[in-house]
Amino acid sequence: MTVAVAVPSRTLLLHEILTFAATRTPDAPALVVGDVTRTFAELEDRVARLAGVLAGNATPGDRVAVVADNCPAWVECYYGVPRAGMVLTPINQRLTPNEQADLLALAEPTVLIGERTRLDALAPLAERFPSVQIVAALDEDGWDAMLATAPPLEGLPDQRADDPAWLLFTSGTTGRPKGAVLTHTSLVTAVVGASFGRPVHPDDVFATAFPLCHVAGFNVMVFHLHGRPAVVLARFHAEEFANAVLTQEVTATSLAPTMLVALLDHLDTTGTDLPTLRLVGFGSSPIPPAVLRRAVDRLGVTFNEGYGMTELSGTAVFEGAPHPLVSVRVVDDAMADVGPGEVGEIVVRGDQVTAGYWQDPVATAEAFAGGWFHTGDLGRWDDGRLRVVDRSKDVIITGGENVMSREVEDVLHDHPGVTSAAVVGIPDEYWGEAICAIVVADGVAAEELVTHVGERLAGFKKPKHVVFVEALPVNASGKVLKAELRRLATDHLGR
Repeated sequence: MTVAVAVPSRTLLLHEILTFAATRTPDAPALVVGDVTRTFAELEDRVARLAGVLAGNATPGDRVAVVADNCPAWVECYYGVPRAGMVLTPINQRLTPNEQADLLALAEPTVLIGERTRLDALAPLAERFPSVQIVAALDEDGWDAMLATAPPLEGLPDQRADDPAWLLFTSGTTGRPKGAVLTHTSLVTAVVGASFGRPVHPDDVFATAFPLCHVAGFNVMVFHLHGRPAVVLARFHAEEFANAVLTQEVTATSLAPTMLVALLDHLDTTGTDLPTLRLVGFGSSPIPPAVLRRAVDRLGVTFNEGYGMTELSGTAVFEGAPHPLVSVRVVDDAMADVGPGEVGEIVVRGDQVTAGYWQDPVATAEAFAGGWFHTGDLGRWDDGRLRVVDRSKDVIITGGENVMSREVEDVLHDHPGVTSAAVVGIPDEYWGEAICAIVVADGVAAEELVTHVGERLAGFKKPKHVVFVEALPVNASGKVLKAELRRLATDHLGR
């Protein structure tokens, strides 16, 4: 089954979303972060000045990397870096400096922007990313002073809609991060498409606590396209989030299962209600049915499930229906459409799809085999609605973060007491999925292995559970049977 319509022939450049809104509603609030509020005109002015600074110090096509907690500068970079003809390269601030240095080495940015503490942590590793020529700190007066005095960019570099705008690294299954190249066209198409799947109302106020280094940040631009404000929290804290909803009269948000559970617990404990909230989007990881039922009963809002990924520049399917600017199929190994109710791989085509993987022609060719982007996810059509059944890629989504199994497995195998190990995700009411390590080892405690992983990888990549077995189940080819391991783990843990 295919759902599709023609994509409009004229696609805006990414920064034109902000220009469009600033022209229509210059004095309306565009961005609220803590005690900082910017109107569309103010945000447009700062973006133009940032683009001017970048144009005077780097070359169109250069990568500009950012590593920071959520802050106003993130949104300024969303628009300002592409406006200068450069490629925004978000680096997940929750990764270890070692992991961040690996991504910087792959992206080869000219400019690195970040909070001083993060820049200081990366400084001893600078020889690993020699391409960086300019370093700018965000949490000092210099950032605001720079934008206050810099002349705005006059005119625009010679840009095309298919030029790269963002470079987002995504978890894969090969052990090596892949950079999804998102163009002006792909991002703008995702923004416009989302307006079909989750319509924006004239009085909407959007709030997000997702890290702006994630593709989920595209939702900020969805609301900006309609001249509506985005309230951005530095990080998620249930009480702070609830207070922001109340004080800013937030009507729409997106939440991961961890966030939703924490928010519900806070509301039940304090007896607080959120009367302005109307819509909660979700989809970064599966929400357990019991949690969703509790949330519907407690909040009394509409829940809208989305399906997307980094390579799709955001969300492509809402409530099981692909939006009108994307084509979605469910196919077998021969790329033939499967029948209703039958399980196959989800493949996608349209302007919203990534242009390919950064400097990785082999991975790009594999992903686009047969002319469609292969998501690696398994799904089926039920009454014309797409249902995601499972992921064929070994990627675990825990607390809204993607973790590739292979990466954690490699670290576990480095422990001298481990004979073999495999990592799977199992359902968890709080995290959506919890990382579970199934290990063959001698004389090693579970706590020791968790500490071992935590010393080498970001905290969210540490196993929540460790199950010891005598041998890993394998097929005739010696391949570990992950589905069997998931059953084994859930049975062992009594879930």
